[in-house]
Amino acid sequence: MADEPRQTLLKKDYHENCPGCKVDQLKELKTGLPMRELIRDFNIAKREEDIGYYSGYVGSAFMVGRALTSVFWGLVADRYGRKPVIIMGTITVVIFNTLFGLSVNFWMAIATRFLLGSLNGLLGPIKAYAVEIFREEYQALGLSIVSTAWGIGLVIGPALGGFLAQPAEKYPNIFSKESLFGRFPYFLPCLSVSIFAMGVTIASFWLPETLHKHSKNNKSRDELYDALEAAQESCTKEITQKDEVRELASNESLLKNWPLMSSIIIYCIFSLHDMAYTEIFSLWAVSPRKLGGLSYSTQDVGEILAISGFSLLVFQLPLYPYVERLLGPVLSIPLLQSYPFTAMLSGLTLSLSINCASILKNVLSESIVTGLFILQNKAVDQHQRGAANGIAMTAMSLFKAFGPAGGGSLFSWAEKRQDASFLPGEQMVFFILNVVEAIGVLMTFKPFLAQRNA
Repeated sequence: MADEPRQTLLKKDYHENCPGCKVDQLKELKTGLPMRELIRDFNIAKREEDIGYYSGYVGSAFMVGRALTSVFWGLVADRYGRKPVIIMGTITVVIFNTLFGLSVNFWMAIATRFLLGSLNGLLGPIKAYAVEIFREEYQALGLSIVSTAWGIGLVIGPALGGFLAQPAEKYPNIFSKESLFGRFPYFLPCLSVSIFAMGVTIASFWLPETLHKHSKNNKSRDELYDALEAAQESCTKEITQKDEVRELASNESLLKNWPLMSSIIIYCIFSLHDMAYTEIFSLWAVSPRKLGGLSYSTQDVGEILAISGFSLLVFQLPLYPYVERLLGPVLSIPLLQSYPFTAMLSGLTLSLSINCASILKNVLSESIVTGLFILQNKAVDQHQRGAANGIAMTAMSLFKAFGPAGGGSLFSWAEKRQDASFLPGEQMVFFILNVVEAIGVLMTFKPFLAQRNA
């Protein structure tokens, strides 16, 4: 036994009923790639327990890169337009997602994920674009489409990674172990995403630019010369001075724009809540019944995530503009507190209950986020919209980076107090989630949440 390679020993320790293995399998469901095997193949983990530790770094590298550069890409979008940043972001996906699939060691994987996050400034400008491409009455629909893209990824991503990763082992008749896909077992799903991103890049060249430079204060040279010739010198100076004052006022620091900052703060609170909830829900679902969990397999959790993602597609496009006025974050509180009691059910009743609850929770969360997107984009003028969304993305990325770690730690602590007299076990977990949710709800009222006067 002592002479066996360390990698072989690690593989022998892997089994479905191991709690650590289940946790890492859950990460695979979220990333779309078998992260556990990926880290193992890099031969950097000395023990089986260390694999989750290293996979966390790979997972967070993208978020750190995005947090560092979102404001910069927002400023670029305000200066040069939304379209160039969108095209640059999709090209970045093509290049660095492909390189990630070709990673030969842990540090190459970290670097490619970090660069993918740093050079991909898509989300902020896309939110600005979604607001600007629609008339005001359809802006909720435009931003709900952005949220729908997440639902599509939630459905397609895990399935793509599960079917296409390690093709030489799964489809030996098509892919040999000596081929490129045999030597790089995680290259095929990455390549598939890159090919799709290339198609999106090409299609993006036909997108109309929404950041227009031909406003009243930014006329063409010919129009400006005509205006100067027609106007008297004194009137021209007066108009110029008024324009400068208006421009100076509109360029006031975004950090002093309370309608913007209040909506971003609330957005961060709910983002933290959603990330912690996602982590806790997955851990709770695979926990044994004796600890208050559901004893689900990772495949069961994957099915719930896929169904919830598909529900967003159904909800966001046809229903969100109508439901937006009727639903609010308050409904999430009693829903979450009912989760621990759901574990008392079994069979078909449990399956229906947990799927319905998960669908409703995701629908409510997307309603909250889309509403905050609208407030953020209405709080600034068009020429500041990219930077405003960049600030929101930076703050959200930092909070989302803390969410999984905080949620995992909270869940581990709660499992150790099964015999507590006050809110034992998972009841305490969902109670604390509801406290965070309640704080976010209170912030949605005046005077904290302000709206910009038209």
